[in-house]
Amino acid sequence: MSKIICIGSACKDVFFPTAEGKIVETPEDILSKQKIEFELGAKYKIEDRFEALGGCAANVAVGLARLGISTECYAHIGNDYIADWILNELQKNKVETNLISKDKNFTSDMSAIVVDKKTGERVIFSNQKANGNLKIIPEKIEGAEWIFIGDLHGNWQRHLDLIFNVAQKHKIKLAYNPRQINIHDDSKKVIEKIVGTEILFVNKDEAIEIILSVNNKKIDDEKYLLQELKNLGAKIVVITDGARGAWANDGEKTFFASGLKVSAVDSTGAGDAFCSGFLGARIKGKNLEECLKWGIINSSNEVQFYGAVDGLLNEDEIIKLVDGIKVEKVVI
Repeated sequence: MSKIICIGSACKDVFFPTAEGKIVETPEDILSKQKIEFELGAKYKIEDRFEALGGCAANVAVGLARLGISTECYAHIGNDYIADWILNELQKNKVETNLISKDKNFTSDMSAIVVDKKTGERVIFSNQKANGNLKIIPEKIEGAEWIFIGDLHGNWQRHLDLIFNVAQKHKIKLAYNPRQINIHDDSKKVIEKIVGTEILFVNKDEAIEIILSVNNKKIDDEKYLLQELKNLGAKIVVITDGARGAWANDGEKTFFASGLKVSAVDSTGAGDAFCSGFLGARIKGKNLEECLKWGIINSSNEVQFYGAVDGLLNEDEIIKLVDGIKVEKVVI
């Protein structure tokens, strides 16, 4: 059994870079302060397109494997040529695939991703039919030391119950990254499971939506969000906010690290790259400050490539850059 199992989606991403979209500022919308618009009915030429492995579980699994950590991906895919391609990509990246199941009733999941060439930001159009039929078999995950939970679909509440029950029974550490679709669907279930989490990973929008379901005070303040999420029971809470950086709180100390100034090509998978860097450092016994550094370095490098895996770093590459990251202690 591998040291960590990453549970969630594995898919194929197809990228369409374009400079034709118009960025619209909408500061009044706390969860969507920028939008991109295209002319309805227009046809735009794409000079090139890119294909890459995608899906939260796959992305994080590759990131951890690249750090030398034995990793398995637990996902559900179709029984088609895309499924074979997904398996091959994972195996090339030294991720175990024995826990990935094929389903002849569905095509494998795909995402079409429009990337704004001016900013590197993207809009993702995702199909999750196969992943929505994932089944969790407790006996297959009970031997892991860690479990990472990414994007769950279908009967995801049942999946969470099974995973958390196994983790509690077998003393498995959990890293949980609830997605907006889960928070929208059943915020009470997400909140219920935070208490059993070793590390809670959320971006700022996800943090806001979780806390909005509890109250609506000081909702845009990161320090307030950290404290409120910590009160829900996770041992470590991590909030990311794109290029701005990330915050981490372990109940005793809070730290912030700014994102590195890089020329971003594509922000797809930046959060997953941060998760694998931070989590990989934690698995290797690093302290909170060092974990933040690893996450920032990994995500800052990843956004300089199209796709979610090509820019992921190995341990030696991260260590060379660690001294260049400044971490601030924050009082909350």
